[in-house]
Amino acid sequence: MSDDYKRMWEALGLDLAAHDALLGVLGKAYQDIYLSQKHRPEGMGYFDFVMSEVHGLRIKELLDEKEAGRKIIGSYCVFVPEEIVLAANATLVGLCSGADFAMEEVEKLLPRNTCALIKSSFGFKLGKVCPYLESADMIVGENTCDGKKKAYESLNSLVKNLYVMDLPQVKSEQGRALLRAEYDRFKAAVERLTGVSITAESLKQAIQSVNAKRAAIQRLSSLRKADPAPISGLDALLANQVFFYDNPARFTESVNKICDELEKRIEQEKGVFPQKTPRILVSGCPQAVPNWKLPFIVETSGAVIVGEESCVGERGTRNLTDDTGKTVEDMMEAIVDRYYKVDCAIFTPNPERLDHIQEMVAAYRADGVIHYGLQFCQPYLMESMPVEKALEEKNIPCLRIETDYSMEDVGQLKTRIEAFIEQLR
Repeated sequence: MSDDYKRMWEALGLDLAAHDALLGVLGKAYQDIYLSQKHRPEGMGYFDFVMSEVHGLRIKELLDEKEAGRKIIGSYCVFVPEEIVLAANATLVGLCSGADFAMEEVEKLLPRNTCALIKSSFGFKLGKVCPYLESADMIVGENTCDGKKKAYESLNSLVKNLYVMDLPQVKSEQGRALLRAEYDRFKAAVERLTGVSITAESLKQAIQSVNAKRAAIQRLSSLRKADPAPISGLDALLANQVFFYDNPARFTESVNKICDELEKRIEQEKGVFPQKTPRILVSGCPQAVPNWKLPFIVETSGAVIVGEESCVGERGTRNLTDDTGKTVEDMMEAIVDRYYKVDCAIFTPNPERLDHIQEMVAAYRADGVIHYGLQFCQPYLMESMPVEKALEEKNIPCLRIETDYSMEDVGQLKTRIEAFIEQLR
């Protein structure tokens, strides 16, 4: 990396040695997993560039925005409305998680049996290796689960300007009222941070910008229904991961270019895997960069992933926000309506998620489902059993996986996944 980048990271307070080591591991993993794939769409070259500059050019862009007076807001969850952030002339970025880092230090603050995603987010902070976190003017947490709720009490002493958003646990009139009140409170907090009052015009433009981003991903997802699959699950997952921190307009344009290319592939019946390759739907916990372990095992074991029922996947991008409102009040109601449809495992009961999994199996012509659970993620691990039961009742094969970010169980997982794929044949 250039000296300019190193000076930039140093100014953010990063541990340069640890950060260089992280980038080295990330770069090698990306090369081994992504650049070794065959028959990739040419449009994925953009995402290869994004990953090569994941802590470089994109961070410089964010710092340039800050220099120009724009605020940067970091978040960990799809329940944080990007529309509100953009409408106040700020930028929303996803924060680092998805790999083990500084675990010894983390376990001084959190119990060892805390879920891997929460521990990872602390590890990136304690290890001083996440420039997105260090450049944020506000960090938004959300009470999706008990683990996060209590972890934010410890995180509050480590970061500046932590804002915690409450979320309903039951979908009811009272639950929706809570979400509306929390989004109004968040809107006021963002306006105070930025010094910008959100108007009907700015909110409508923000809604349209985020809708365009989601529509591009929806288009990409729809093209994955083809057989042979025109894009690997790994590459589609990468697009869903980059969704959270790339420039919205540039991201939308880049995904649509890939979709143009994939449409031509489908016309020519060209795929990244042969026709009739077993098709897998992955369901469950989010997979943040650089958590590529499961899809890599699946797609080097004779199957292709055709969809993700996940926050980093269809759950996070399934619905658009109605942009027909004329007033801020109208559009805030539309934002609440849109996010209230997210079928996160925090909700009880949560029948919509079971329905969506089965709908996705049919739409993507999946031969089976792998339910992916992170160790100690109670909401998704608890839901994995009713998911498996519901699928079995429909004669849909399902494999439940519980793992973490380490590579210690790769051999065991590969053996189980290969046996599952052989069953699908």
